[in-house]
Amino acid sequence: MEGRWKGISTVLVILAGLAASGSSYQIIEGPKNATVLEGSEARFNCTVSQGWKLIMWALNGTVVLSITPSEPIITNDRFTSASYQEGGNSISEMIIHDVQLRDAGHIKCSLQNSDRDASAFLSVQVMGALLIPGGNLVVAEDEPCNVTCHAWGWIPPPGISWDIGLPVSHSSYHSVLEPNNPQSAVSVLTLTPQGNGTLTCVATMKGLHAHKSVTVNLTVVQPPLGSIDKAGTSLPTWAIILLAVSFSLLLILIIVLIIIICCCCVSGREIKESSYQSEIRKSASVKTNKETFETNLESGSENLGYHSDEPRTAKLASFAPVSSESSVQEQHSSRQPYQNL
Repeated sequence: MEGRWKGISTVLVILAGLAASGSSYQIIEGPKNATVLEGSEARFNCTVSQGWKLIMWALNGTVVLSITPSEPIITNDRFTSASYQEGGNSISEMIIHDVQLRDAGHIKCSLQNSDRDASAFLSVQVMGALLIPGGNLVVAEDEPCNVTCHAWGWIPPPGISWDIGLPVSHSSYHSVLEPNNPQSAVSVLTLTPQGNGTLTCVATMKGLHAHKSVTVNLTVVQPPLGSIDKAGTSLPTWAIILLAVSFSLLLILIIVLIIIICCCCVSGREIKESSYQSEIRKSASVKTNKETFETNLESGSENLGYHSDEPRTAKLASFAPVSSESSVQEQHSSRQPYQNL
């Protein structure tokens, strides 16, 4: 009976020794927050004092890697470890390969038989696409133009800047988030080029020394002759309105003048035709009066007692020409006296 109690005492002493030894080691320095790009590596260090038996690494509450003094216990090839010694302490490093967006979250380092742990936060950023629509550009020299750069699929949205590799008289840009897509941004560069060169749109990840860029060539050409679209030469709005009103009034005036001229031409033609018809009627009236006069004259010259009418008839013939029919009548009248004799 006495030996039995002695064995139990020995077990209790051993357990107490293990508990005492287990509580003698601790975490001296835990992991630090990290921000990495998707697809890259993330590294976390945990420094513990001597005497540790087991180090466990957990991601979002799930143990993904365990380390013993002799070897690591790997359950996923994306999670590996490395060990270092520094000043009598042990440094355990967990390496996450090919970081995915779903890996973002809490990282925890803990020791077996210890209620002490240390944690950090892993942030994962995604580098999306970058594009200048239309590619290489051809613009007019000394005329303002806009160049747009689109960045989409970035987490979080990047900061966008421009690298101008050509002579300009003015340049400025502004960047905004697309309203319906918080993972996309648009930057618009306004410039007045004076020569050929390149334009580079640069998207930079926030908190990281990582960026992506896209470059296009810009070629300037001479503006067309007579162009008034240069900066400072465009007409103000009031001048354009005044010109439009003036042209409208001028067009109305031209139409009125054309109508007046047409009316005058028609009226003149009617007057001319009326005058011509009057002249014709007057000429016909004069001719009729003349024939009536000659007829009366011939009727008055018939005298049976007059024996020398030929000279007078000749004078009348030379005084006014008559038709052949009148001449025949005259000759007939001249013969009548001789026949009476």
